[in-house]
Amino acid sequence: MTATQDRKLRLGVNIDHVATLRNARGGVHPSPLRAARMAAGAGADGITAHLREDRRHIRDGDIARLKQEISLPLNLEMAATDEMVAIALTHLPHACCLVPEKREELTTEGGLDASSHVAHLAPRIATLVEAGIRVSLFIDPDPGQLRTARQMGAPVVELHTGAYCVAADDQREGELRRIVEAAAVAAELGLECHAGHGLCFETVAPVAAIPNVVELNIGHFLVGEAVFTGLESTITEMRRRMDAARAGIEP
Repeated sequence: MTATQDRKLRLGVNIDHVATLRNARGGVHPSPLRAARMAAGAGADGITAHLREDRRHIRDGDIARLKQEISLPLNLEMAATDEMVAIALTHLPHACCLVPEKREELTTEGGLDASSHVAHLAPRIATLVEAGIRVSLFIDPDPGQLRTARQMGAPVVELHTGAYCVAADDQREGELRRIVEAAAVAAELGLECHAGHGLCFETVAPVAAIPNVVELNIGHFLVGEAVFTGLESTITEMRRRMDAARAGIEP
């Protein structure tokens, strides 16, 4: 086993869709903060929350309370806008993951096209980095995008795993290969490599086994599965499958 494989694979739990359920009735239940605390107890290494421009799930007050009241690192997913940069500078989360965002989409539909938006992204990345925030770019597993991320000074990339997760059986191996190769390029460039989007019990092991990936961010599946089995047990089982894959053990 290599030193990279021996390093514990981190799990970031995205609590957005706990807030989605809360907002459906306009009240205070279920609480994203309570979900974050439960995730910590179940083996999560960090909490991820996407503050969208339309505030469809996570709200500003959620970010403030998460930063103040949980002990785990907070990863703020956000669009690269002046409004969101200002919010990040106010709360100073451990990390900010810059993602593409369109108001009409149900969820993030692909990676950020960093190569086409250098002039927009580079100064915002620099501002966040100067504030001591660890910046990541949510990008497709494409070497060109990785090189652009490195050139702009982002220390972390998160590889979009959505295409792999929804691929037909005869195409999934090819999509996984793209992620493996991109993670290797990230390591060569000196980038910390994360991965996420669409991962579930059935798809997580091959990605968790990639040596150069050090963190997975998972949310929608965990919250959905929790309806049937409970949040703590769902996160515990995801943690078990990740650890088994990292160790080369069949789940």
